[in-house]
Amino acid sequence: MTDVNDVTQVTEATGEAAGLIPRPGRMTTDEERFFELGPDTTVSAGEGTARTERWLRATLGAATGLPLAPAPAGDGALRLRLDEAVTRDLGAEGYRLTVTARGADLAGGGPAGLFWGAQTLRQLLGPAAFRRAPLPGARWRLPLTGIEDTPRFRWRGLMLDVARHFMPKDGVLRYLDLMAAHKLNVLHFHLTDDQGWRVEIKRYPKLTGTGSWRPRTKFGHRASPLWEDKPHGGHYTQDDIREIVAYAAERHITVVPEVDVPGHSQAAIAAYPELGNTDVVDTTALGVWDDWGVSRNVLAPTDATLRFYEGVLEELLELFPADAAPFSGFFHIGGDECPKEQWRASVTAQARIKELGLAGEEELQSWFIRHFDTWLTARGRRLIGWDEILEGGLAEGAAVASWRGYAGGTAAARAGHDVVMCPEQHVYLDHRQDAGADEPVPIGFVRTLEDVYRFEPVPPGLEAAHVPHVLGTQANVWTEVMENPARVDYQTFPRLAAFAEVAWSDLPPSPERDFAGFERRMTAHYRRLDALGVGYRPPAGPHPWQRRPGVLGRPIDGPPPVR
Repeated sequence: MTDVNDVTQVTEATGEAAGLIPRPGRMTTDEERFFELGPDTTVSAGEGTARTERWLRATLGAATGLPLAPAPAGDGALRLRLDEAVTRDLGAEGYRLTVTARGADLAGGGPAGLFWGAQTLRQLLGPAAFRRAPLPGARWRLPLTGIEDTPRFRWRGLMLDVARHFMPKDGVLRYLDLMAAHKLNVLHFHLTDDQGWRVEIKRYPKLTGTGSWRPRTKFGHRASPLWEDKPHGGHYTQDDIREIVAYAAERHITVVPEVDVPGHSQAAIAAYPELGNTDVVDTTALGVWDDWGVSRNVLAPTDATLRFYEGVLEELLELFPADAAPFSGFFHIGGDECPKEQWRASVTAQARIKELGLAGEEELQSWFIRHFDTWLTARGRRLIGWDEILEGGLAEGAAVASWRGYAGGTAAARAGHDVVMCPEQHVYLDHRQDAGADEPVPIGFVRTLEDVYRFEPVPPGLEAAHVPHVLGTQANVWTEVMENPARVDYQTFPRLAAFAEVAWSDLPPSPERDFAGFERRMTAHYRRLDALGVGYRPPAGPHPWQRRPGVLGRPIDGPPPVR
């Protein structure tokens, strides 16, 4: 058994020489000596390490061409084990990695910690380890290294919007691999919106038969005069969802689904017009929305609507089981941006307000959300929603995704609710990365790589007693202006690498963070992204083929407000 201090002739390091991202907590390295993998290198897997062993042998085996045969522990091996001492010192997601001349010893505090350590091991082998087949003449050398590492936050998420522009299943699986490579562990899966319904519900087949396709799509921001005049859509079958959830679980990633109610629901209303406010608008004439923004067509606050969505959730809870994985009991219900005009004009909605003794339409929305809060809680699940759900009160177990700034997260934590921080001013990756005129479809505030790196997830001024309610943070990728996977890559990377370090590493306060050191480490990481085929934004600006000349965005001048 080896320890981090067994590596001789070492220097304290921050992962800069190897370009490690996220930055490990403690690292020593001897950059002059190596353990070299070869045809005789074996993998020794202890009890409880099967997932990491499968991933390591499949992924590194493909990249290196080495057999990495299973064998008992010994010299010349990659040794995988779970270790109670690591659990005690670093937690279940922590790991110790020690590379000596005799091989590599990877000890995890739990299966997830072991897996995150395997991601670090892969990075130490160099960018070619991120390819799917070996390069001629490649040598596979691990520098003699000792690492102790554990995440700062439990929830390290990416929200992927597949409703505005559909991402086929293979693309979602690819993003799960990219998340794993950056030690992110929650995929917030935004499955429904005005512009499309993306998941099969067997008792309501028109949700995908009608609701998953729109006849055309606005190209650029909603102010743009351009349209793509062809149908757009698609959906995941229930078996697709099961595959995605299982693929994520193999990588210690939890998939948290989102079905947005009572707003952002025009696609559902187009499929089943009775869900809408039929006494205000002819819902039979509505189609899946082909524009961006917030549709005024919202769900009617009727018992029939509640029963319909209970039926939807019953099928989805089976697809997203609440097993022992962290956060798998969460279900995101949206609850944001619900225009009230139709409810104000609706006799049915006004009668419901009077029947329930509510003060008005705002409380009606809260009643709608609380119904599903209670419904999910009764089934052993936890509701999470955007910070608007705070208005009107929540069940004790509900959590809040704070998107409108720090204020919602602060209020939720002080009220005893768990919080995921994802403020639009800092981690909305659809926002433009530079103020330059060649930035493709410039949206929102300028959020540079450095801006994301300096984001602090814990709300300023939050009292220490309430900080444990901050589960963590996530970056949100809204896809209105991302018409294909290449555009998703461009907007997401390299900023997701900076975000991953913020979520994982115990960094100094924002003004003191070593962004220059991070940029130096990114030099190596760009080569990893190249090997993975990620179409990231280059540091010098977009390639010619990444630009979108003449396609209007929504530039906002000045610094982002803090709300």
